[in-house]
Amino acid sequence: MAGRSSVDDRRSATWRGQPVDGFLLLDQAKFAASFAGDIDPEKANFMAASQVPWGLDARTGAVSEAAWKAKPSYYLIAKDDKMIPPPAQQFMSKRIGASVEEVPGSHSVYISQPQAVAKLIERAAQEIAAKCD
Repeated sequence: MAGRSSVDDRRSATWRGQPVDGFLLLDQAKFAASFAGDIDPEKANFMAASQVPWGLDARTGAVSEAAWKAKPSYYLIAKDDKMIPPPAQQFMSKRIGASVEEVPGSHSVYISQPQAVAKLIERAAQEIAAKCD
């Protein structure tokens, strides 16, 4: 159906029930497969049990000034992400003119691939610092 978001498309498979007061939670039983497939199961279970509700207003929030229009952007594409499909990540990163790295990993790539995340942050800091010299 045109106009539906990925949240709507995935709700039956990933999200737990209907929104409550504008917030959703991921189904704990499906959390690891959809959000943390490359994380140790014990840690993924902890993440599922301690998750923070996702606010639906995030989809429609207005941005008065997008930082990527004036500042360098960097994007780490998690190639195994089930929450934001890699083609969507590629589209978004290209649209903002980001410098892109791709690594295997779930939506929780910051936990499963911390070295890749740190490497991209270090590269960004070095490139930006070099422009300031």
